[in-house]
Parts: sequence; C-alpha cells; structure tokens
Amino acid sequence: MIDTVKIAAVQMEPKLMQNKYNLDNIISKIITASERGAQLIVFPECSLSGYLFTSLDEALPYMETVPGPSTDEITKYAKQLNVYIIFGLLEKEGNKHFNTAALIGPDGLIGKYRKIHLPFLGIDRFIDKGDKEFKVYNTPIGNIGIHICYDCNFPECARVMALLGADILALPTNWPAGRQKIAEHVVLCRAYENKVNFVAANRTGIERDVKFIGLSRIVDTSGEIIAGTTDDSEQIVYANISLKEARQKHITFKAREFEINFFADRRPEFYDEITDKRK
Repeated sequence: MIDTVKIAAVQMEPKLMQNKYNLDNIISKIITASERGAQLIVFPECSLSGYLFTSLDEALPYMETVPGPSTDEITKYAKQLNVYIIFGLLEKEGNKHFNTAALIGPDGLIGKYRKIHLPFLGIDRFIDKGDKEFKVYNTPIGNIGIHICYDCNFPECARVMALLGADILALPTNWPAGRQKIAEHVVLCRAYENKVNFVAANRTGIERDVKFIGLSRIVDTSGEIIAGTTDDSEQIVYANISLKEARQKHITFKAREFEINFFADRRPEFYDEITDKRK
C-alpha cells in the first residue's frame, strides 16, 4: 500500500451560468495538475455553475444529474490521466435539487456528497438539504471523505468521517470576504483534532458583487499548512501527504509519560446532548 499521496487544491474562478466554460476550465486544470504529478485534484464548491443564483428557476438550467454529462466528460480525463477528482456542481434528481460534490476516479464515478448544512446564501437558499449520511470512499490513494463549505463549521462532520477511517478530508468551498477565519483557523483545527489530512479548495473572483477570498490550502495531520495560496488569483497548490500519519492516531510526546489518542480517549457516553434531536 502506498503512503505518500500528492494532492492538488485548485483555486479557480467559475463563471456564473457558464457551465461549458467552467467545464473546459476544470479539464484544463486537471491536465495541468496531473502533469505536476497530482493524484487527487480538488475543485471548489459549485465549480461547474457558479453559486450566487437568485432563484431556483434561474439555477435549474445549470443543474445536472449525477452521473450525467459533466461527470461523464471528467471521467474520460480521470481514466486517461489515472487521477482522482472532486468537483462541485448543482445536482437534480427528480423534483429534488442539491449542492453536490462528485468523486471521480479512473473507473468512473465513485460517489457523491450532498451538502447537509445550508446557509441562507446564494443557491443554498433554494435547494434541498443533503439526504445522505457521510461516507468515506476507500480508494487506492487513501480513504477520502467529503463535505462542502459551511459543513466545516460543524465539527461533527469531520469527526464522523474520521471515525469511518478517513485519511483525507476534502472541502470544496466558496468562502466570501469576511470568512478568512475559517481558512486561517477552522480547517487547521479539523485536521489537528482528527489527525487527518485536510484539503480546502476555495474559489476566487467576484460574482454578483460578492468577492471570494481564495486562501485554498492543504493541511497535514498535525494541523500545519503544508501548501496554500496567499492571494485570490487563480492557481493550483500541491502537497505530498502521508496516509500512515493519518492512520496512526496515537501520539507519543514522551514514552510512558505523555501520550494521547483523540480516538481511544473519547468518552461518547457523555456526548448525548450533541445528537439529541429534541434540542
């Protein structure tokens, strides 16, 4: 089994209601990242369509089924280049509509995650809350969990996926101006408290007068930023992460004197309030 995996976080500027342009941009960046040796390539939330729709009716023409035309097209490149790709799109299924991230590998669609925590912002005001439980996908490049943007404000999301064996947590996101603290502190904390690798791919640019801040980053299991953007330009950042470190939850500072394990030391019998649906 491999230990080191090269990850790419793609910071791009999707154009609102221009799926064809955005798909071409995604494919171009997949090719670029694969040429740099990336094995997992993560794109922002709603990277196919843009985010700041003003109604469901406005967004409907830009929604797709999953699997569908865009996932099929991206699969061609995943197969040709032998890479794994996570990208955000708006999904339609019957009369339901979701903010979705798809995971695609050389053999096609591996899985999809539908955003469960929806802020009152952009398209999230008009769509359905995700209806599927968190899942970790076992791949040749590690066990991958996915959540989207606002989800990372709820630490239970990352913890559930870590308990399911995630080595890598991916966060396609759309952080607007004023949300710098999420990039600067929250994602680092999620990596540290779960001892997992964390990749956050944020968009950039201005959409309907809203500025997005970039600050995409890759964080290791100790909560250290090992690659990240420093501005809001379109760019790709790369880092090598360790699967072995993510799977070794026991931390020894001094043998038999100072040792901790964030999982073995848990006391879930005292955590009932967190999941009490009456609260």
